[in-house]
Amino acid sequence: MSTDLGEAPAGAPPKLSPAVAGLIGVLALVAALAAGHLVAAFVGPGASPYFAVGNAAIDLTPAWLKDFAVNAFGTNDKPVLLGGMAVVMVLLAVVAGLISRERSWPGQIVIAVFGAVGIAAVWGRPDLGQAALFAPAVSLVAGLLVFRWLHRAALTRGVSASRRQFLFAVVAAGVAGAVGQWAGSRRDAAPSRASIGRLVPAQPAPPVPAGADFAKLGTPTFITPNSDFYRIDTALVVPQVPAEDWRLRIHGMVEKELTFTYDDIRGRPLIERIVTLCCVSNPVGGPYISTSRFVGVDLAELLGEAGVRAGAQQLFSTSSDGFTAGTPVPTIMEPGRGAMLAIGMNGEPLPIEHGFPARLVVPGLYGYVSATKWVTDLELTTWDAKQAYWLQRGWSEQGPIKTESRIDAPQGRVAAGKVRLAGIAWAQHTGIDKVDVQLDGGPWRQAVLSTEVTPNAWRMWWAEVDAAPGAHTASVRATDRSGYTQTDQLADVVPDGATGWHTITFTAR
Repeated sequence: MSTDLGEAPAGAPPKLSPAVAGLIGVLALVAALAAGHLVAAFVGPGASPYFAVGNAAIDLTPAWLKDFAVNAFGTNDKPVLLGGMAVVMVLLAVVAGLISRERSWPGQIVIAVFGAVGIAAVWGRPDLGQAALFAPAVSLVAGLLVFRWLHRAALTRGVSASRRQFLFAVVAAGVAGAVGQWAGSRRDAAPSRASIGRLVPAQPAPPVPAGADFAKLGTPTFITPNSDFYRIDTALVVPQVPAEDWRLRIHGMVEKELTFTYDDIRGRPLIERIVTLCCVSNPVGGPYISTSRFVGVDLAELLGEAGVRAGAQQLFSTSSDGFTAGTPVPTIMEPGRGAMLAIGMNGEPLPIEHGFPARLVVPGLYGYVSATKWVTDLELTTWDAKQAYWLQRGWSEQGPIKTESRIDAPQGRVAAGKVRLAGIAWAQHTGIDKVDVQLDGGPWRQAVLSTEVTPNAWRMWWAEVDAAPGAHTASVRATDRSGYTQTDQLADVVPDGATGWHTITFTAR
């Protein structure tokens, strides 16, 4: 019985069918990625070639494209990137197979290029050591060997075992992919987080009064549940750092270098502060803003123990995955600012995706300069000495949050007559004093404000307008405690946050 997997005529050199050739390329890709992911389980999840290339793509993305991705896909930007990478890699693997229908070397060249890209991506990661190069190297070797093995097996003629050998290779590659995925994901900080239990602050935040939000009118709840808290960061793979392995080093322009463990921090008198965080990528009226009860220790006190030297301008913070941010030292040390090293949100240890075991929280600054998650290193330095991740990409140095507001209700169609508008306004660390609404370009009308809980948090508002049947346009503007009323001039999020009045349309019937 013939076991030929090719389609060459009698007397001609054996030649693979297009379907078989393409399948060989895909199976070699699966084997390569599986091997790399498996090894990365032991040298660092970020060393997986698939994720390393994805992280490199994020790092090399220009600001305008990153902004487009966030606006277009929101928190799904990373799955979209990974999915797009998977499609491209599969297509290239198929091409590698199709150009190797007679000989394996053309496809092996493509695989070698794949491997080189993976090695370069791992080499460029600041959070990975030299041992991490073992993962893409093994991935490259596995891809080459499997491709050559499957190619030879498929071209074998007249050998009864060839089809069985080929089918075995198909199954083996699939199993390798599953094992690699399982092993590569085995490092999990969830058990460590679960063992910590609830965090009880020695200095709890004031209770939230009943009038702090107008959720029944369509605003968010004053405190955002952990599961709904927005997440925008550069981490393609969420870092998994068990609390028992975590260390925080404070060094640079200090009188004495300090290193803290998680138990050191948790053993201190914990404080709780209510803070609204906002992403600089938040467009006018955007969703990337949330409020939580953060639990941790005062960051200024922690730095004070190290002794900040004169001339220190920025706190250069580094995440366990290599992300960096620079926070103005005068802002952190400002009396009453409330900057924190946080280890909890809403009474629980930080969720892993929000920075467990520890993160920075600095009220009044956009997250890109102040809210480093999975933080492991704090260096006191100058602006000239080091440039953080987003400064290298054209974003501004200081990052103070701009006074803004948003309309959350109504949405769509409403009954004509008295219509209630409702939403939020924010000017963290300054506070909101007034909100005005406008219907169809008419006079401004002052809204009712919710009870202020802290100037470091958002404030809810509502207003009633008369809406005749038909389409209407509503706008909102806020005035902060300094007397500044937000501008109607639209500005992009780059380089230091969006501005403009949020406007919605609705239909009254």
